Amino acid sequence: MSEQIQNGSWRARLRLRREEADGDNQFGTFAGVFVPTILTILGAIMYLRLGWVAGNAGLLGALLIILLAHLITFTTGLSVSSVATNTRVGAGGAFAIISQSLGIEIGGSVGVPLFLAQGVSVALYILAFAEAVISLLPPDSGVTLWMISLAAFVLVFAIAYISARFASRIQLLILLGIILSLVSIFLGGAVLAREGMLVEAPVLWGPFSQASFWTTFAVFFPAVTGIMTGISMSGSLRDPRTSIPRGTMGAILVGFVAYVSLTFWLVKVATPEELLNNSTVMVNKAMWGWAVYVGMLGATFSSALGSLVAAPRVMQALASKQVLPKSDFLAQEALNGEPRKAALTTGVISLVALLWALSAGGINSVAQVITMFFLITYAMLNLVVLAEQQLQTVSFRPTLHISRLVPFIGLVGCIVAMALVAPLFSLVAAVLVISLYVVLTRRTLVDDRNDIRSGLFFSLAEWAAIRTSHMPSAPQRTWKPVVLAPVRDTSTLRGTYRFLHSLTWPQGGVHALGIYASEEEKTRLQDLNSLTEGFVNDGIYANATFLEEVDFVNGVRAATQVLRETFFRPNILLLRLRADSDLDKLQELVDKTAAYSMGILLLYNHPVNGMGREQMITVWVSNQGPEWKLDLRLSNLDLALLVAYQLAQNWNGRIALCMAVENDVVKEQAEAYLQQLIILTRLPSTTSKQVFVLPFEEAIQAGQATDLNVFGLAHDPDLHFIQRLALAADTSCVFVRDSGEESALA
Repeated sequence: MSEQIQNGSWRARLRLRREEADGDNQFGTFAGVFVPTILTILGAIMYLRLGWVAGNAGLLGALLIILLAHLITFTTGLSVSSVATNTRVGAGGAFAIISQSLGIEIGGSVGVPLFLAQGVSVALYILAFAEAVISLLPPDSGVTLWMISLAAFVLVFAIAYISARFASRIQLLILLGIILSLVSIFLGGAVLAREGMLVEAPVLWGPFSQASFWTTFAVFFPAVTGIMTGISMSGSLRDPRTSIPRGTMGAILVGFVAYVSLTFWLVKVATPEELLNNSTVMVNKAMWGWAVYVGMLGATFSSALGSLVAAPRVMQALASKQVLPKSDFLAQEALNGEPRKAALTTGVISLVALLWALSAGGINSVAQVITMFFLITYAMLNLVVLAEQQLQTVSFRPTLHISRLVPFIGLVGCIVAMALVAPLFSLVAAVLVISLYVVLTRRTLVDDRNDIRSGLFFSLAEWAAIRTSHMPSAPQRTWKPVVLAPVRDTSTLRGTYRFLHSLTWPQGGVHALGIYASEEEKTRLQDLNSLTEGFVNDGIYANATFLEEVDFVNGVRAATQVLRETFFRPNILLLRLRADSDLDKLQELVDKTAAYSMGILLLYNHPVNGMGREQMITVWVSNQGPEWKLDLRLSNLDLALLVAYQLAQNWNGRIALCMAVENDVVKEQAEAYLQQLIILTRLPSTTSKQVFVLPFEEAIQAGQATDLNVFGLAHDPDLHFIQRLALAADTSCVFVRDSGEESALA
């Protein structure tokens, strides 16, 4: 075994290491979710920007911002918790949740911005830490914000790189420091109250002199994005199904109480001017200023640490699904389970973000960027749960049930907030997500888990079918070619592949019906599924059905009877005519399917020329005299014209309408009729017309060179005459009979 591991891949070594570890690198609810989440919530924004928010927005304005932000976070937290109790959340947190439901392409398109947001948020917390340190130093110390920021980044990265377990132990100490700072803050308020130094009449609604309401909201919102830190640790949790709901919702509630309480405290202990201009007002008003500094430095440091621990795990999860470039490299783990390669890459990205933030305007600018990407992630998480709830599948049975109103509020709240905070940036972020989705879709990523996309579309189709059944039927306006192609041998369908492709692309469909009399005969249909997959890969809906039936005619008849009442039923029956066809069997088949509201397309494929150059299509129109009248129901001509038009579009070819008449007087009427037919059926401007004063069979011989002749097929056809006509035409021919549900004039 050891030799195999030594010579094997890194995945094999990791698998053995995990088997030997017995779960020693897994976290519980408190250390794995609650602590990193609450430390990120009670972090940089609380210590350094909550006072500015209260001074700019006033008491009620600040409380409204806190309430709106927590409403989005609370609903999203409940949505994530509900999903987490329904399925095993894999590595990657939000990426894993979205991928399991809406597919890896959508999960990746949101997971990449989430990873970037967490990487950029490291810069936010490092800046906050450096700002707090600067406030401790004398003005002439010579130490700059750049120096402290870079030194802090190196320290945070080193700790995160060593081990998440090591980082977790440090975070527990930091949590104690934050608790001590909060005790100091509220005791300081009690002292000020006893000394009569509180603000008697706080400003209820601020002037928003330094920023608008929604810009202030954007600066504050990163305070509540800490839930992503805990959720992103899903791959390192012993029991994500239990830990994520308890740890996340507990941290959200504790954070909400802390922010509301601190807002009331701030507006009572400081004037709006102090709140706006002094970022360390909490230090000045607390009982022990040093304790607040300890909490402030610890919170900002731990927030950076938490993001730098969580972000590589999201990157590694993305890489494990081949979403990112160099995925095999980024997905690797050390023997202790740490994503070292992803951590190094994340460190580089975070450092670049930090350098940009130091040059771009500090905390407020970075906070607004982070807000947009987190809002997109929150919106998608709520959409996942809403979609799962709407499908009402048996497989979605979470132990934590929530109302559909919860994810709906979260989804709408995210969309509205994005539109109001920064409409242009929201558009850019949405374009980025859509672009990523398009790129990932083209890469045809493979995931071994089932998602709900097929169920979602099936439910939409089911809903549409139910609604359509209560509406007046209008098949002529919605007609598109859906072909039923019965065969006994796959080669028969393969020989008409190009023709069917041109007939049905892009909105039509092909139902391949393989009929066999015995298991031995079924071997001639073994490639039927792969052939229909070819249609699907070309963007055409197609499927294959197999039917055991000795009599081919009865098999086609039974399938036609069954399919006639289905919602997406075929409307054209494709039959093959050859020089050696059994005309009696073919006649029986045509006659027995006449009553099933299905058009018939009898195809004679020239054995030598095939479809020729796929350029010229000649439609032979029967003599319409003596009335020469056009109405919505043409005389067995609708399907012929629609087939010709569809083929001409996909061949980039031309159509010619031809007719044989008995004399020159009728010829003028025929030419006028054909011209009116071209106009009313909206055929291409290149469509030509030609009238022959000849017997029908002679007119076919006298006609211009064509690649395909299209003829009408009578309801009681003489197939011997049809076969003779096809051979005389010496081209590929299609004999068409309307079903009554087509209209070339509709």
